[in-house]
Amino acid sequence: VEFIVGADKSFYFLEMNTRLQVEHPVTELVTGIDLVEQMIRVAYGEALPFAQADIALDGWAVESRVYAEDPYRNFLPSIGRLVRYRQPDGAHVRVDTGVVEGSEISMFYDPMIAKLVTWGKTRDQAIERQRTALDRYYIRGIAHNIHFLAAVMAHPRFCEGRLTTGFIAEEYPDGFAGAPTSPETRDQLIAVAAAVNALERWRESEISGQVNGPPHARTEWVVELDKQRHAIRLDAEGEDLVVRMGRRKFPVRTDWLPGQPVFAGRVKNKAVMVEIDRENLGYRLSTRGSTHKAVVYDPRAAALASHMIDKVPPDTSKMLLCPMPGQVVHIEVAEGEQVEAGQPLAVVEAMKMENILRAERQAVVKKINAKPGSSLPVDAVIMEFE
Repeated sequence: VEFIVGADKSFYFLEMNTRLQVEHPVTELVTGIDLVEQMIRVAYGEALPFAQADIALDGWAVESRVYAEDPYRNFLPSIGRLVRYRQPDGAHVRVDTGVVEGSEISMFYDPMIAKLVTWGKTRDQAIERQRTALDRYYIRGIAHNIHFLAAVMAHPRFCEGRLTTGFIAEEYPDGFAGAPTSPETRDQLIAVAAAVNALERWRESEISGQVNGPPHARTEWVVELDKQRHAIRLDAEGEDLVVRMGRRKFPVRTDWLPGQPVFAGRVKNKAVMVEIDRENLGYRLSTRGSTHKAVVYDPRAAALASHMIDKVPPDTSKMLLCPMPGQVVHIEVAEGEQVEAGQPLAVVEAMKMENILRAERQAVVKKINAKPGSSLPVDAVIMEFE
């Protein structure tokens, strides 16, 4: 049963859903009762084996809905194939899903990928386990909302329980751009990048038959994290890789192997989970609701790289781009037509939702590249302006 409450404490009935709720895993984890099983038994004619007084609540549970939607693009839906899919597991972690690696997320159905649920003796413990599980949830091939979920789990207002239906609008008025990164997390990412680079290079040194022999073992490196450079020294000490930044020391211990998508280990004896994507130059590191670009240079390469010119992104100001993968329903203008700011230009449908695309300013339509019925990928050019 759902109700709404007004600012003046007025109380109104909203609706009654006589079905199993999406949040049923939360109830199941804190009561130990399988609701689906009991519904089937009742439908079969059996009586409930317990009374309301027999049900005891134990601990707390938190559920996150993992969706195929892009929080960096105002939560627009995303479609495509799950090229990589690794869900978290372990004690007190539950994942309810109907997909596997290779599954297709289409534009015709609900964008939910999975429900991720964690249990804890306290609310804080359940939230912390949720944060760890989100850091271990690896999805590639489509956009997803895991970064946003992780940011919410770390938000002080959420942790304190000061929530309303206006939470997202109030806390992210300009949209979501990733969770803020603490100095401690930045230090951990620098240490992880240095350790991952070292482990990859040590693996490469074991390749036989190299023309110039194995690469020279170095201890001095420069880690560039989000365009900021940090001179480090890396040494092996027992089971640890020790990263030194000035006088600060960061022992790293891990059993991570090159090619694994998630780095699990300890930095300064604190548990760290980082998703790792190898790029042409460096790595893309994701943790705690944000993504960071990391490149590890030797000192000479770092000095030369500082002279490289940044690539300027293409100018798309005279184009209407498709904001999400979808199907064109309507084209509302014609070539040569002058349009005004706010005027509807096209309608694109994705995941049971129609999205009206409007002109940002006055312009003249130069060319229309799509027609009703066209299936477009994200950022496809729908029309161009003079």
